[in-house]
Amino acid sequence: MESILSYIYYGNTSFENQEDLLQLLEISIYFKLNLLKEIIQEKISNSINYSNFFQLFFQNRNLKSNEIEIKCFEFLNQNFSQIQKDENLFSLTKEEIIRFIQFKQEKKEIFELDFFQFLSEWMKKSNKKLRGKKYRHKMNVKKRLSHSFFSLFDKDSISKKVFNKLKESDFILPKSFLLQKMKQKTKFYKNFPQFSDSEIEDIRYAKKLKKWINDNEFFSKMKKGYSAKKDGFNCQNWHKAVDNKGKTLVIIKTTDNYIFGGFTQIGFTTDKSKWSKILQKENFDYITDQNAFIFSLRNDKGNRKPEKFSIKKNDTKYAIYYDYFNHGPAFGGNAGSGDFILDSNLQSGCSKFGNSYKLPNKANFQSKDQSNSYLAGSYDKWVVDELETFYLKFSKLIFFFSIISIYSN
Repeated sequence: MESILSYIYYGNTSFENQEDLLQLLEISIYFKLNLLKEIIQEKISNSINYSNFFQLFFQNRNLKSNEIEIKCFEFLNQNFSQIQKDENLFSLTKEEIIRFIQFKQEKKEIFELDFFQFLSEWMKKSNKKLRGKKYRHKMNVKKRLSHSFFSLFDKDSISKKVFNKLKESDFILPKSFLLQKMKQKTKFYKNFPQFSDSEIEDIRYAKKLKKWINDNEFFSKMKKGYSAKKDGFNCQNWHKAVDNKGKTLVIIKTTDNYIFGGFTQIGFTTDKSKWSKILQKENFDYITDQNAFIFSLRNDKGNRKPEKFSIKKNDTKYAIYYDYFNHGPAFGGNAGSGDFILDSNLQSGCSKFGNSYKLPNKANFQSKDQSNSYLAGSYDKWVVDELETFYLKFSKLIFFFSIISIYSN
């Protein structure tokens, strides 16, 4: 009561213990005292520790403060290995665990093996609680809960190491959904080992790329030579890793989960002066590649299926753009207005789709904005989440003869 009166008369208050804070928070929510509510929530959030975590988390069920729940999830996430030893953790409801999973997914956090061990134990205990008239069969409960949880996980949230541990272990959880997922991934990794740690996790995408590239030797032996997540979003590093490698496959995934890219039989380079002297071409900013193509694997525009887009007959000389470390991969068009081009930070870019490569079959674009946003969701507002580049370890000499053979035709 003293705290409330102090706030009413003086516009401030002192904080004694957590019980007072929670009572004061409840009153501030009821009377819609938003400023007091914000002050208390901040104070409570900053005071979370091992001794008061569960008390605060469970009392917040009545308060329903989203801010406090998020702070509790942050604390749980950072200290899970210690907190999981506390029996109170098994008092979490299914809905609370689901919200915690969603919280970690939104933050793109990786789920370690200890979390699945907790989930397994939680389900064992929950089976005993939930069995009754409504849930007579233990397996029915397990199946329902398995689907409730494991439908939330995607490939990015489970590391390959954890995945292999789950596959080798005698878990009770993967009997339904997870077992099905693991079988799909096991088959996928067996048939397409080059994509074992790639954004390309769908067997349909891998089959499409294999068909489009139409080069079994390259496709079976290619290796990922650059990953922006691992090797850095740095244009110079990318060029140093991928230049002069010959046939090259580029795959880009945006933060909005669009997946697109391109393939060139010639490859990339930044050694412009050397090749221009040899070739004596006026327009060496671009290189001809009649077999280059770009593609869209995942696209929310009309839920279209994966599709390949060949170079236009009169634009083959604009297939690939070359520069001095100013850009990442660039396919088509003039500099800055290609069908897609990545900036030097490898995280932003633009897409003027249809400039040099053919537009989708039966596409009915009403404006340039619609076609420009097809590959990545917008013309230049998209952000790269991952850039992967695959190639064979061709020598520079082979790269040189590849260019000579094209320009001699």
